[in-house]
Amino acid sequence: MTRLNSNIPTARRAALSDRLEQLRRMIEIRSVEDRIQRLFTEGEVRGSTHLCNGQEAVAVGIARATDPDDVVTCTYRGHGHALALGATPLQVIGEICGRTVGCAGGLGGSMHLMEASVGLLPTFAIVGAGLPIACGAAMAARARGTDRVAITVFGDGSTNIGAFHESLNFAAIRKLPVVFICENNLYGEYTRINLSTPVEDLAIRAKGYAIPGVIVDGQDVDAVATAVGVAVARAR
Repeated sequence: MTRLNSNIPTARRAALSDRLEQLRRMIEIRSVEDRIQRLFTEGEVRGSTHLCNGQEAVAVGIARATDPDDVVTCTYRGHGHALALGATPLQVIGEICGRTVGCAGGLGGSMHLMEASVGLLPTFAIVGAGLPIACGAAMAARARGTDRVAITVFGDGSTNIGAFHESLNFAAIRKLPVVFICENNLYGEYTRINLSTPVEDLAIRAKGYAIPGVIVDGQDVDAVATAVGVAVARAR
């Protein structure tokens, strides 16, 4: 199996300090997603695939505000996060198409991307599964005496399942270095948020666990990076 030089994802992550590169990365994410959609319609993708069109600034803002030593868990809609954190288009498209050049050797497919060199833990096909895993990663960082922070990215649909509430409660009680980031695109799969959730601003749910909650424009990369930077610094 041919494996990618781990210095390449690390260099791609470091390049995000340049504002022009942030724009390039967001354009790259959109272009890769468009290509994945074409490959899917052509029958080159095994199983299903879930795109993140319109959420590029969230991924790049998170990557810009965190360190490669921090760990990130995200959903099956995580192609953009993989690219933002440093995985290459070849790694991502190769994995989705089941090729050995993929980031998991073609074994994981669209919903299981990973790149350990820049902190991306394997993405999850189960809704909300990354939240308790991030709590575990935060506990591991504390046990090892490091200042590593765990970031978990999830959709609005995840805020209605038990793992969400259990994870926030556990993190608050243990004061874990974990940051919870909800990408609210207003739909949990095919259900609009007002049909499944009694509150419009999901960030207010953090207050029930004595955790600071803020609402940010997910299409403003500077706003995302600033908010994530504050949260990560607090967690660290």
